[in-house]
Amino acid sequence: MVVRHAEKPTKANEHFGVRPGGEHDKHSLTVRGWMRAGALVNLFAPHHGEPRPGLVRPDVIYAAGHSDDHGHRPVQTVTPLAERMRLPVHTHWRAGSEDELSASLADRGDTVLVAWQHEAIPKIVRALGACAAPEEWPDDRFDVVWTLTRAGSGWRFAQVPQLLLAGDLPEPIG
Repeated sequence: MVVRHAEKPTKANEHFGVRPGGEHDKHSLTVRGWMRAGALVNLFAPHHGEPRPGLVRPDVIYAAGHSDDHGHRPVQTVTPLAERMRLPVHTHWRAGSEDELSASLADRGDTVLVAWQHEAIPKIVRALGACAAPEEWPDDRFDVVWTLTRAGSGWRFAQVPQLLLAGDLPEPIG
């Protein structure tokens, strides 16, 4: 399963990012992004029952690693879920190492959740061999989970709308 990191500051919305301690930081999630990160907890690991159809509780969580003060958003997006599930967030790979990440994921037998930058998510999915995925992840979509399920020697691709926050769209990415 792959998600885009949650909402970030943009010039269009003029919002600022916020670190967990409340300090302004242009490399962190916006308040809405933190709301999504919190809501992802119940999407993937509800207190009662199982996740909605098409989703599974992850056994392992990966997020794009960051360098210095840049790129905290993927880790911030999955940290509340990781804390609920008492799982570490693996940040071995950074943006630009999608091929290496995909090679590592291809041989795993457990359920993995990846949080990444939207521009590179299609590359990860294609590197795994899922050719039915859209070529691009739109700049304005934070509300979809891309899923890959083993199907013989390849992968079956699907999309699950998150429907967590007001304004989330029920349509998959086209």
